[in-house]
Amino acid sequence: MLVIQLLLLGCGTGFLAGLLGIGGGMVLVPFLTLMLTLQGFPNEAIIKIAVATSLATICFTSLSSVRAHHKRGAVRWDIVRLLAPGIILGSLIGPMIARMLPAQVMTLVFAVFVAFSATQMFIDKKPKPTRQLPGGGGLFGAGGLIGVLSALVGAGGGFISVPFMTWCNVAIHTAVATSAALGFPIALAGTIGYIFAGWNLHGLPPGTFGFLYLPALGIISVASVCTAPLGARAAHALDVRQLKRVFAVMLYVLAGYMLFKALRT
Repeated sequence: MLVIQLLLLGCGTGFLAGLLGIGGGMVLVPFLTLMLTLQGFPNEAIIKIAVATSLATICFTSLSSVRAHHKRGAVRWDIVRLLAPGIILGSLIGPMIARMLPAQVMTLVFAVFVAFSATQMFIDKKPKPTRQLPGGGGLFGAGGLIGVLSALVGAGGGFISVPFMTWCNVAIHTAVATSAALGFPIALAGTIGYIFAGWNLHGLPPGTFGFLYLPALGIISVASVCTAPLGARAAHALDVRQLKRVFAVMLYVLAGYMLFKALRT
């Protein structure tokens, strides 16, 4: 039963990663949290295992998704090069912060940022026509913030990087494609950070490598790699604005579940 659930979850998150450039983490973490809770995992470790596993799956999803976007010439590699150093540093720092945070606080952080992301999608506020991307220093700082927050909530950074780029007048399809490319350094550095953060901790269940849960990683990754290119193709053919509003409603529900779990812990 768990295998089927993970396969369905992987298919859905892979498609959403390609379609909306969100990395799938905002969907993966709540559902993984629920699945691991039902499997009897220790409460203090569940959210951290879910976040670490979510980040690791994005390593595979982002490569598949960005390949499809790159073929269409939609990725701004100049932006990727300037954001990536800060993103890598922030993604390594984030898991160290997560290790020190109580599970309740970390779950609350996740709920708040999912709700924030949903609001950004729902409002779809347009940037001022004169605003441009900052220089190298500004992009390094922005990358660091994106990396830390992404590592804390197990997302590919799209929930911050896409609004940030569109706010700076980068076209939405270009921002989604570029966000997909940024997902790999975020996910790789964050995964490494969570492996070290959970290293030699007592009480972690079998199948974990640090905070990384290997069985879920394998199943979700295979499924998500298959569906991410489908989402990327759909992003260039559908009205993404309307889809984002529908998806935002679902995110509010997931944020509510995580808030309930945090207050109940």
